[in-house]
Amino acid sequence: MTDKKEVRSERGRNLFAFPSDFTVVDIETTGLSSAGAEILEVSALRFREDRFAASFTSLIKPSAHIPFFITQLTGINDRMVASAPERKGVLRDFAAFLGNDIIIGHNVCFDVNFLYDELSRHLGYALRNDFVDVLRLSRKYLPSLPNHKQVTLAEHFGLDTSGAHRALKDTEICAQNYLLIKEIALHS
Repeated sequence: MTDKKEVRSERGRNLFAFPSDFTVVDIETTGLSSAGAEILEVSALRFREDRFAASFTSLIKPSAHIPFFITQLTGINDRMVASAPERKGVLRDFAAFLGNDIIIGHNVCFDVNFLYDELSRHLGYALRNDFVDVLRLSRKYLPSLPNHKQVTLAEHFGLDTSGAHRALKDTEICAQNYLLIKEIALHS
């Protein structure tokens, strides 16, 4: 059996940085491990000079029924994805949208590993983009919070979290959290 680190050897680096040009990424999946689950939804928001520039979002048709706990968490059900686009096309379009941008995300290693595995498996494409984890930044610049969940950060900043656990809404929340933490870091 191949070691996951070896399989992902071309994966980008986990940066502790505050880029101004980046793409915020979030996915919803059928489970917690890319070995036995699939991406159901992928969303991305591109920023240039810390300003929104473009968006990408799509459901993806899974190969099996969506587990009940995933539907409870995300609201995504089998009916919603019955006519969703096929996996390869969405992944190809997502990779083209992302380009070489630095990826921003909350607990982003989960998303990056899933994307790396699915892009490799379905397209033979290695996701080499570097990435920044907002969870990691929040622990450094907001150490007194009771936890560093994305919703907790958003509530701390007074942001609207309705619709959380859908990929597009989560990218919006993450982008706002990132930019507000960046402000704190620049003024500390």
